[in-house]
Amino acid sequence: MNIDAFFEELDSYFDKNEVEKIDGFLTASLEQAKEEEDYAAYISICNEMIGFYRSVSAFQKAYAASEDVLLLMEELKLEDTEHFATTLLNAATAYSAAGDYAQALRLYRQAMQIYERLLPAGDYRWASLYNNMSIMLEKAGENGEAAQSAKKALAIIEKQEGNEAQMATTLTNLAMVHFKLSENEEAKKCLTRAIALFEQDGDNINEHYSGALAGMGEACFRDGKYEESLSYYERALEDVKRHYGENMSYGILCENCAAVCGSMGDEERQKNYAQKAREVMERLQ
Repeated sequence: MNIDAFFEELDSYFDKNEVEKIDGFLTASLEQAKEEEDYAAYISICNEMIGFYRSVSAFQKAYAASEDVLLLMEELKLEDTEHFATTLLNAATAYSAAGDYAQALRLYRQAMQIYERLLPAGDYRWASLYNNMSIMLEKAGENGEAAQSAKKALAIIEKQEGNEAQMATTLTNLAMVHFKLSENEEAKKCLTRAIALFEQDGDNINEHYSGALAGMGEACFRDGKYEESLSYYERALEDVKRHYGENMSYGILCENCAAVCGSMGDEERQKNYAQKAREVMERLQ
């Protein structure tokens, strides 16, 4: 199987915002890799499936792909490799996004044990692990530990060149923790820097840009700047839909927009956003 051709076609669907075609393409490609007994391609495709299904909130499919590929890698005696750790991280992130923090933490720790044996302390892959753990810990309410993990990730990324998008993503994650710790000014500083880094890429802005926009929407809301808050949330909505369609994040952003409209006294827009949020959540459930 030509894995380069696979990634080229997959990227083209994302570039054209043809998200609805990706599920079928991934399934067909996985079946081809299975028929050809191309295990390397099979592992790569499964990892792409985990990430894609997580992004569109199809969590059961993400779990199935995770279990499938991890079992295969164990059969191939790959459980003490960087590739296995990377797959563990992907699976853990899917469980974290779905709210299963106990399973996510178990997988993150398993990946950490492999990294401790194989990677130097300043390796960029540690930053990815710390970042993802920070997100999960923040969601679980462990804000002190979440802040420590995000700062560890940032310290590694800041020493490397050409990682503006990853640095911006880390700053966004750290800002969310600052909010939880009622450190609003620190959060705004992180978000201002993150948005500027994301926007350096012009038309090719990273898919995590929406997180920084939503964070700034939160910051403006806390400051009572409701019009400005709604503007940021609506920009975040557009960015999420462009990359992933109307997923769970889209529904949550609609709820945020409804809350802002309520504070503004705009009952009509509040009602419309609340209705859209319900429609999205019901469809996903």
